[in-house]
Amino acid sequence: MSIERIGALPCWAGDITAEVLRGGLSNESWKVTDATGAHVVRFGTDFPFHHVFRDREAMAARAAHAAGFGPEVGYSAPGVMVTRFLAARTWAEADMRASPGRIGALMRDFHSRMPAHVSGPGAIFWVFHVVRDYARTLSDRSSRFAGDLPRLLAANTALELAQVPMPIVFGHHDLLPGNFLDDGARLWLIDYEYAAFGTGMFDLAGAAGNAAMTPDEEARLLEAYFGHAPDAATRQSFAAMKCAALMREAMWAMVSEIFLTAPGADYDAHARDYLGRLSAALEVYQTTYGKISG
Repeated sequence: MSIERIGALPCWAGDITAEVLRGGLSNESWKVTDATGAHVVRFGTDFPFHHVFRDREAMAARAAHAAGFGPEVGYSAPGVMVTRFLAARTWAEADMRASPGRIGALMRDFHSRMPAHVSGPGAIFWVFHVVRDYARTLSDRSSRFAGDLPRLLAANTALELAQVPMPIVFGHHDLLPGNFLDDGARLWLIDYEYAAFGTGMFDLAGAAGNAAMTPDEEARLLEAYFGHAPDAATRQSFAAMKCAALMREAMWAMVSEIFLTAPGADYDAHARDYLGRLSAALEVYQTTYGKISG
């Protein structure tokens, strides 16, 4: 029972109270208050099928706190991490759409400052590899989405070829609205399961796709990040990466349905939502840059 596991953790000062936090898609989270204040306890084992390893997550969370982007990590052990609770509002898609410049500036700072605080072996996140690996998993498990895989893989190959060279940065790679917290003075980022080295384009495209940003909002996001309007090749790379990010999120849900059972999570609905977003984004991409196979 989780409440018993929470009480047994060695990090508390005095008596505690605990309440479940709702809304997560893959982990169990609790708000726990002790004599020093409020904390968040997250339970989650390694998810090799998602390339998630908790020692890497804890390292990235500590690095994010040191760099000024995330809450303090008070304790971590295999399967559990305790961070300081932030008195802040969780964003929704509308908040992201209303603040593309703010997100672009935040990610520019995040990408430039995080590497100085990252330690240990350098993990990498490359979405096109993730998609291929998810496809292998779904094929092996005879997923009901198996019929979609050839089309998705063909598109994945074409979208990867559209990428332009960019500096290697340390990215967050999971910029869903629920991972932005706004305390009224500043933004925080939480949940570092997928944080790793990679291209900054994925965070930009992921934020845009997860928020369903308009073309104007996307332009403001990119200009805030790059400091100027990007050239045509960079705009095409971004549009392709947005399709790849939406594809990865849809396939994440397909794989999650096989392995995970988070309370209240509807992985089938999440997959179909993102397949719909992907279809719309691919239509725009092909109208602008030409038809791709798949």
